[in-house]
Amino acid sequence: MAETSLKLLTWASILCCLIWNGFAQQGGSDCIKANAKSCGECIQAGPNCGWCKKTDFLQEGEPTSARCDDLAALKSKGCPTEDIENPRGSKQILEDREVTNRKIGAAEKLKPEAITQIQPQKLVLKLRVGEPQTVSLKFKRAEDYPIDLYYLMDLSYSMKDDLENVKSLGTALMLEMEKITSDFRIGFGSFVEKTVMPYISTTPAKLRNPCTGDQNCTSPFSYKNVLSLTSEGNKFNELVGKQHISGNLDSPEGGFDAIMQVAVCGEQIGWRNVTRLLVFSTDAGFHFAGDGKLGGIVLPNDGKCHLENNMYTMSHYYDYPSIAHLVQKLSENNIQTIFAVTEEFQAVYKELKNLIPKSAVGTLSSNSSNVIQLIIDAYNSLSSEVILENTKLPKGVTISYKSFCKNGVNDTQEDGRKCSNISIGDEVRFEINVTANECPKKGQNETIKIKPLGFTEEVEINLQFICECQCQSEGEPNSPACHEGNGTFECGACRCNEGRIGRLCECSTDEVNSEDMDAYCRRENSTEICSNNGECICGQCVCKKRENTNEVYSGKYCECDNFNCDRSNGLICGGNGICKCRVCECFPNFTGSACDCSLDTAPCMASNGQICNGRGTCECGTCNCTDPKFQGPTCEMCQTCLGVCAEHKDCVQCRAFDKGEKKETCSQECMHFNMTRVESRDKLPQPGQPDPLSHCKEKDVDDCWFYFTYSVNSNGEANVHVVETPECPSGPDIIPIVAGVVAGIVLIGLALLLIWKLLMIIHDRREFAKFEKEKMNAKWDTGENPIYKSAVTTVVNPKYEGK
Repeated sequence: MAETSLKLLTWASILCCLIWNGFAQQGGSDCIKANAKSCGECIQAGPNCGWCKKTDFLQEGEPTSARCDDLAALKSKGCPTEDIENPRGSKQILEDREVTNRKIGAAEKLKPEAITQIQPQKLVLKLRVGEPQTVSLKFKRAEDYPIDLYYLMDLSYSMKDDLENVKSLGTALMLEMEKITSDFRIGFGSFVEKTVMPYISTTPAKLRNPCTGDQNCTSPFSYKNVLSLTSEGNKFNELVGKQHISGNLDSPEGGFDAIMQVAVCGEQIGWRNVTRLLVFSTDAGFHFAGDGKLGGIVLPNDGKCHLENNMYTMSHYYDYPSIAHLVQKLSENNIQTIFAVTEEFQAVYKELKNLIPKSAVGTLSSNSSNVIQLIIDAYNSLSSEVILENTKLPKGVTISYKSFCKNGVNDTQEDGRKCSNISIGDEVRFEINVTANECPKKGQNETIKIKPLGFTEEVEINLQFICECQCQSEGEPNSPACHEGNGTFECGACRCNEGRIGRLCECSTDEVNSEDMDAYCRRENSTEICSNNGECICGQCVCKKRENTNEVYSGKYCECDNFNCDRSNGLICGGNGICKCRVCECFPNFTGSACDCSLDTAPCMASNGQICNGRGTCECGTCNCTDPKFQGPTCEMCQTCLGVCAEHKDCVQCRAFDKGEKKETCSQECMHFNMTRVESRDKLPQPGQPDPLSHCKEKDVDDCWFYFTYSVNSNGEANVHVVETPECPSGPDIIPIVAGVVAGIVLIGLALLLIWKLLMIIHDRREFAKFEKEKMNAKWDTGENPIYKSAVTTVVNPKYEGK
């Protein structure tokens, strides 16, 4: 049992070594290929790379970059854990206010800035290249959250009947919104078109009244802020009631100019840091960037506020904004847009909605009578979806999202940014992975912000990059360890000053290629520099690297390697040892030049407990039989040896039946066993007894079979049990045999005669039938022969009258 346990332990050790070597090859290759000259360069090569700062870690000929390797590989090379520099990233939460739990109608009325819907709010991430850091965010829609709603309306002539319904919108909308929030404010603005040709008529009369006939319309304008955000619904009704319809020439309107000003003129509009809704009401399409060229306007929209006396004054100077520009400004200012448009333009604005995050489209009736229900439905739709957005990421930093929404719905990639169907009070969670793929050039900290679209709250994440090791700050400049102060000794190695080179900075760059230095890199009686396996730098060999990073040259002259050892079964050192300087160092219980000779004797152990059955020696786990007659894995087979039965046959025969070859010498040669006679084969001992037992069946001199068993008890005594009556075969019965042979011959003769007779009958019948057929086919012609002439000639006398 102890021997078996030792064997298992040995194989487990071998397996562990192979697994570690496999890991080292897989993970360490990137670390070694990085050719890192310092600890900082090493840890930037990958998240599994470590730097060994042990001073005497390197072997002769190994470059400084060999200190950088996979963690497991460094340990296997003998670097203590405490000497391995392997800084890890971390996360620190600086601000973590709980999300607000407050219901509508509560006595306590919080200010908007005191309401929290996302947690945590501020944290620091320390990032190591290639190692992601995970941040868990919680979002919960707060009940009774304040809402600012700005109603932006198209006042072109086609919206005349709509204006009448909007005049009472303020108080009616206030009553409906009280069901959602106790803190609601509303504002109003209007737009028509740029005040230049060809969008409007610039004749003086049309500038005063752009409408035809007796319609009294106000002068055209681009955008006007009629009412900044207020909680007074009556004031909304009063000011909107004073508005008049205007007009323009073309069908598309200048609504994008108005949206841009509403978004960027926060002070004039009166936006608070709450839910911001912009209702855009129109029955026409829109102009966008580039259309201004029709009116000679080529300057791109600058995205700044240009309101004077609540009027947009630069419509004739700046082009319409692009859709992307609008998306940027709406997102920056957390404005959610509701497009209330007529059915005719539904398709156009739904395409626009797909480009603008956190926007909705509602179908406006021909006279805007359904605008309140449209706003309520759109608000519920917008507020039931949360979409996370991050600011621009620093170079080399990537971010990924995973959402954990209601009812166990989880998503990743782009869908991982959002959750839908969120009701007030519902809590959802997001898991965010931030990864640095490279270090910034200056190593400075960066800040990114993540926020839910349409909300003012955000999570501020400060990114700090781990680009150097702790031991670098402990370095000793101009250290004596670096050849008289020619470098900084840090992390167990020298970082040379400018102009110096070598592992210990012992050379200047001018001396590197001198022939005197090369002499130190040649072995005695050899012309090869560094055994042709390296470069001579400062009189020392720096061994070159192999494509396979696990194959390493080493030694003072790079004369050693770990891959040119003897192989067995295609493996270096048979997989049972380590190749060091082209010689195999075998694991315990293995020996040989290729470690292919096992010292384990278990495979040589015979069933009787003896090694090789006592007939040979165990060499490399295989029996070498000393007696050439014996063969087999444990020398148990002998092709020329008699078996137990044949060996004792003559002695049993002479003692039991007094006959056989040893009849005369039976008393001298055959008394070495105890014999017992039994009546029949059933009385012989059967298998299952403790003593080894052989059942035998042999022929005696009279060709009779006799049966016996041979066994040896624990005392070494041989016991034979023999059946007292042999089984002799009886002689043949001659008469039945002769009679049977004669009867057989007669029967065969009769059978042959019958067959011959039958064949003759069949033949005769066939011939007779053939004759009858030929006879029937014969036909004889009874007519005269046409060439026959009779021999008789009859002559008639012409004068004869028959009288």
